[in-house]
Amino acid sequence: MIGERRPAAVTLQDDRALSGGAWRPELGPGHRSFAGIGDLPLESGDVLADVTMAYETWGTLDEERGNVVLVLHALTGDSHVIGAQDASHPSPGWWEDLIGPGKAIDTDRWFVIAPNVLGGCQGSTGPSSPAPDGRPYGSRFPLLTVRDQVAAERALCDHLGLLDLALVIGGSMGGMRAIEWACTHPGSVQRLAVIASSARASADQIAWNSAQIAAIRADAGFHGGDYYDLPAEEGPHRGLGVARRIAHTTYRTASELESRFGNQAQPGEDPFRGTGRHQVTSYLDHHAAKLSRRFDANSYLVLAQSMNTHDVGRGRGGTAAALAAVRARTLVVAIDSDRLFPPALVEETARYVPGAAWHVASSPVGHDAFLLAHPDLDEWIARLLAS
Repeated sequence: MIGERRPAAVTLQDDRALSGGAWRPELGPGHRSFAGIGDLPLESGDVLADVTMAYETWGTLDEERGNVVLVLHALTGDSHVIGAQDASHPSPGWWEDLIGPGKAIDTDRWFVIAPNVLGGCQGSTGPSSPAPDGRPYGSRFPLLTVRDQVAAERALCDHLGLLDLALVIGGSMGGMRAIEWACTHPGSVQRLAVIASSARASADQIAWNSAQIAAIRADAGFHGGDYYDLPAEEGPHRGLGVARRIAHTTYRTASELESRFGNQAQPGEDPFRGTGRHQVTSYLDHHAAKLSRRFDANSYLVLAQSMNTHDVGRGRGGTAAALAAVRARTLVVAIDSDRLFPPALVEETARYVPGAAWHVASSPVGHDAFLLAHPDLDEWIARLLAS
């Protein structure tokens, strides 16, 4: 199952919301809104026509518009940072422990906005969106870079009159965009928080992403990316599921998988006769099926490719020179057990951003620990916001 394959065909909800004084979202907190930002020139030289950006907000924008926190999601996340799972959201909020009333990012104090990334499949323009001819883009969707995604997010903020950002924060792929924000728009970002992310893609990350991309493209249901007219069960959900299995293995640690599952068989199944699974196989199957129901394979490809080309130093004299130009008060956090964004890679950002605070959070979970409750992370972010 592909899930929401055409979510970007929406009615714009807030295009004229800026008229008549301070802007407030027309929809209630935690519900998606949509904004048309026009045509978007891309790094490649292509132009993506008539772009729509989906986003959600929480809290109240103050009169000076100086309390804005921009939250950027990871690869298979979306704008639903906090809130319940319902008909319009296929999953519950992914950062409930960090954001909300009385939490580290206190929505009684801060106005939080979270866009769905350009190229995604939860309301922002992506491969499943209608092209100018009315048909889904599919294989015709252009390659995107992290800079293109940040350009779209900047256009959204400009559209909404959110010109100064008190904090830009993201983890994993969201952290890549957060760093790019601070490098591209140093005068607009007061504070920067980079969690389990890096200023450039590593060879190891590119290798893992390339295997996932190959799995999707090898699916007979992929049809070169033009599968939207097929019944959902005939789409590339198998290849997407394989990609998710590969990715999820890199999000956790070998020791955690061993402690949870070992080599035990799934109850009621017998892998020793070839007719059943091990517990860890069942675990990966569950995550594969869950993602395939809610995510578009083409979006997965576009976003994985954008991560592979991420490099803040491109065209700026290298990583060190690019990061030296960051003016935001910066927090950089690595996870000691993260094998996808190991501390040595994450530390590059802290090393070159002037005055950056550097911390290593301890967790047995691995990369996914950035999504989980962690008292040290709460404290570090609260301290950054209080600075």
